Amino acid sequence: MAEAYDVVIVGGGHNGLVAATYLARARRRVLVLERRAAVGGPMTTEEIAPGFRGPTGASVCGRLRPEVVEDLHLEARGVQFIQPDPEVVALGEDRALRIWRDVRKTQEGLGSFSAKDAEAYPRMVEFLRQFAAALDPVLAMTPPSLPTPSLWEQMSLLRRALPLRRLGKPMMQQMLRLPPMSIRDFLNEWFETELLKASLAVDGLLGTFEGPFSPGTAFGLVPRFRPDVHGTASAFVRGGMGVLADAFAQAARDAGVTIRTGAEVTRIVSADGRVTGVEVSGGETIASRVVASNADPKRTFLHLVEPEELGPEFLNHVRNFEMNGVVANVNFALDGAPKLTLAGDGVPPHFRVCPSLEYIERAYDDAKYGRASADPFLDVTVPTVVDPDLAPPGKHVMSALIQYAPYALRRGTWETDRDKLGERVTAILEGHMPGLERLILHRQVLTPVDLEERFGLTEGHIYHGEMTLDQLLVLRPVPGWSRYRTPVEGLYLCGSGSHPGGGITGAPGYNAAREILKDWPRFSA
Repeated sequence: MAEAYDVVIVGGGHNGLVAATYLARARRRVLVLERRAAVGGPMTTEEIAPGFRGPTGASVCGRLRPEVVEDLHLEARGVQFIQPDPEVVALGEDRALRIWRDVRKTQEGLGSFSAKDAEAYPRMVEFLRQFAAALDPVLAMTPPSLPTPSLWEQMSLLRRALPLRRLGKPMMQQMLRLPPMSIRDFLNEWFETELLKASLAVDGLLGTFEGPFSPGTAFGLVPRFRPDVHGTASAFVRGGMGVLADAFAQAARDAGVTIRTGAEVTRIVSADGRVTGVEVSGGETIASRVVASNADPKRTFLHLVEPEELGPEFLNHVRNFEMNGVVANVNFALDGAPKLTLAGDGVPPHFRVCPSLEYIERAYDDAKYGRASADPFLDVTVPTVVDPDLAPPGKHVMSALIQYAPYALRRGTWETDRDKLGERVTAILEGHMPGLERLILHRQVLTPVDLEERFGLTEGHIYHGEMTLDQLLVLRPVPGWSRYRTPVEGLYLCGSGSHPGGGITGAPGYNAAREILKDWPRFSA
């Protein structure tokens, strides 16, 4: 048997590295095991063609918890966040809408579309910002135990509820209305400009197997307006997302964490309901008091843990946990700068093809019946506009997230349909960027099946599970087990399949480490 550790982390994604760092700083001996050759999971920068480096997973940073940015000294470790402005350019059939980080600047541009929308836009942003600010503390805390909340949990919830009451009754009523609404219904109450509504809908729907007409989707907008303390929202990372992954890894190593790559965990070992360690490919067994899995819930409980340790009811909940991957990624190595017709001569670093809510709903209709969308919405980044060192001089990298591309196709397979998807995406982009096809030196298509194989994401789901109301907060990943603990004593979840969910935030790892340390007296006896 190999050397024993206090904690073994299964998976070297960013949440696993965050949890490992905090645990090691609390003087625990921590080992991170990652099956790939590098840590970071989908937060990676890889060579897509000779001399061209681009994202094969996440294209931009989400909203990292400010605690994580500060505690891990990410900027001191060389991480530079680049915030493009405009934040995004939404493309319609014959017009483009620039959405700036400055609300007033966006408002001015909206004036040419609709005076009504120009007046309403700052009010909607302020409403969602207040909602997000009220929700934010909940994201950094462990969900309460609903059957038997502790006195501390009751006091904590009361303390967080007081700011909500101060917002006033009309605001509270509006906040209560929003979660069950569809994005369409919510946005229709505010705006009439389809291009604006569609771009906002992309923010709430990206990565989710739902359409803008689906009930409950409006809530997906709220986290996008979370207070941004460190400028990490929708930001590029200079040098690519892999630089951020390297910084997380260095913070972990500096804290004393041991990281092993090329080490795939094949089994979480337990006996009599208590974890004893892990087994690695090749048969090696590593003993540990605690195991924290950064893998998604289905991979963890259906593939790594013996079923008799979990019980039929829990396993039934896990099997019903929705993980319908719908995102594909098409990367391009370009021989020169593309020109976006509706945006002038140049190309913005971030733009979207999303003409209307109906366009997005039609794309979703295809996916419901097991087909890749004939006309998907595209969320496109050109990182070399702000970070030219990712490609040879004068050349560019472009990356397009495609939705909807369902993991399970009713007819055919992604092995046979991969090139069809790449051709369709190229044709859509060519319609907005005449001459693009002549610039393409290489095209890389990553389907949901590819994302599953590359990064261990079950069904290629980028958030480790749907971010819908029935799988959030106290219900994530399954009812009764939202507090990072599992039915196996000493086994925890620390990845995006646990509260508060997916995105590059670091919150699940941050919260899980706190709960492990809270329970530590049970493991040190």
